[in-house]
Amino acid sequence: MRTTRRFWLALPAVAILTLAAGGGTAAAQGRDVLVFAAASLKNAFDEVAAQWQRETGKKVSISYAASNTLIKQIEQGAPADIFISADLDWMDYGQQKDLIKPDTRSNLLGNRLVLIAPKDANLSVDIRPGIDLAAQLKGGRLATANVDAVPAGKYGKAALEKLGAWDGVKDKLAQAESVRAALVLVSRGEAPLGIVYQTDAAADPGVKIVGTFPENTYPPIVYPIALTKESRSADAQAFLAYIRSQAARPAFERQGFTILGPGGQRS
Repeated sequence: MRTTRRFWLALPAVAILTLAAGGGTAAAQGRDVLVFAAASLKNAFDEVAAQWQRETGKKVSISYAASNTLIKQIEQGAPADIFISADLDWMDYGQQKDLIKPDTRSNLLGNRLVLIAPKDANLSVDIRPGIDLAAQLKGGRLATANVDAVPAGKYGKAALEKLGAWDGVKDKLAQAESVRAALVLVSRGEAPLGIVYQTDAAADPGVKIVGTFPENTYPPIVYPIALTKESRSADAQAFLAYIRSQAARPAFERQGFTILGPGGQRS
């Protein structure tokens, strides 16, 4: 396995523990299913994993981070069994690098992009072409995931460009390593506004939605899922099927995700 010291230091703790425990093939086949999932999926996937454990007695370990971080860790040898990205680009990257099993790939969920503020903010923003979002910041910064690499940041930049608001805020960004990190900046009051997914806003009582981006201003938000090429867990295929089943659907819908059917259509 190609594992550098820098890689070990950057790897999420759950993955490091799994790497340390799963030395041989037999051990790897007997270990928990290890899922690498986009940070915005945390609440829903924690619920699905707990439900799976109750029903089957089998455990799932989940490492959450930005999609770009996760796929790069898989590329460096992290032993994930399932990868769920918050956009098509990073799953495409994984497929091009032969890191996933293409025949197991499908589009799982959809989401929406919203503007948030701290829960006590007295603010409502009409998001429309020509909006002066910089004025709404009142000298503060706009929290967002990294706009060059993290899916939520890329979606947000696309929306701002479409609305003609990018030039006004591009020098006023507080860019975070993931969408959940951007969410925390607003929840703590460290940024007056932030761009996150609708589901992130619903997961944090410290923020509220003050505006919703028109869906025609950014590419469709799609979460693809697939088994990794190097998956060694005997239960990974079964858990993948469970994630796609009707049994898991309520957990995703409670968090505000849209379930995507065949062809990536909303169902």
